[in-house]
Amino acid sequence: MAMDVVDYEIKGSEMQFVEIELDPGEAAVGEAGSMMFMDAGIAMDTVFGDGRSNAGGGLFGKLLGAGKRLVTGESLFTTVYTNNASLKQRVAFAAPYPGKILPMDLRQLGGTLICQKDAFLCAARGVALGIHFQQKLGVGFFGGEGFIMQKLEGDGLAFVHAGGTLAKRELQPGQTLLVDTGCLVALTPNVNFEIQYVGKIKTALFGGEGLFFAKVSGPGTVWLQSLPFSRLASRVFAAAPQRGGSREEGSVLGGFGAGGLLGGVLGGDDD
Repeated sequence: MAMDVVDYEIKGSEMQFVEIELDPGEAAVGEAGSMMFMDAGIAMDTVFGDGRSNAGGGLFGKLLGAGKRLVTGESLFTTVYTNNASLKQRVAFAAPYPGKILPMDLRQLGGTLICQKDAFLCAARGVALGIHFQQKLGVGFFGGEGFIMQKLEGDGLAFVHAGGTLAKRELQPGQTLLVDTGCLVALTPNVNFEIQYVGKIKTALFGGEGLFFAKVSGPGTVWLQSLPFSRLASRVFAAAPQRGGSREEGSVLGGFGAGGLLGGVLGGDDD
């Protein structure tokens, strides 16, 4: 099946969205819950699997596509947005948290891109969404976010999301980079990916960077993010009130509950 060739425009700075222009009959596939808005001439259809209309094997092919998505932690369903009108129509997909949306032309990348399981945002119809297992045992046991990754295949456009600021590194043959496992967004399939122990017990226990690094070696291209969602979520959780109520940070009065010392003083409590 030929890929749909779509035009697009990425808008915004910290909280970006991508606006895709579809010719009559063209379609885009989006991750569930990522759609921002669409023109009235676009039909939205939730489908089983990755949205390819040419998935072979009938029901078995659809079950296989859905199973691949389930293994990567994604929904069993994807949403296909088809332009049923006679004029061009637009649909937009929004980033889930602050960062950058990356347009990936799979044709220029050799037809395949490996990315973190939550990085995929949307793509032109015809891009296959699969799974990529790291084949080294150490990666399987200790890779964390890097063990089961998504594999995007085809010759069309796909859009992935990176948290925070993006860094793209072109690795030469033999060149090696050590990366926090959560900061690795995507890589070309020719990059060698291993897991390396930090090396020192004291650093592992008290360094705050975890026990293992992702070791990527060239040749190939890797894309890195400065703000993995797991890191953002842990900071939000740490700052959230743990016993209900609100934390009045920056206020001296906030350190006292309404029923605490300040409440007793204002209430004329003589005890």
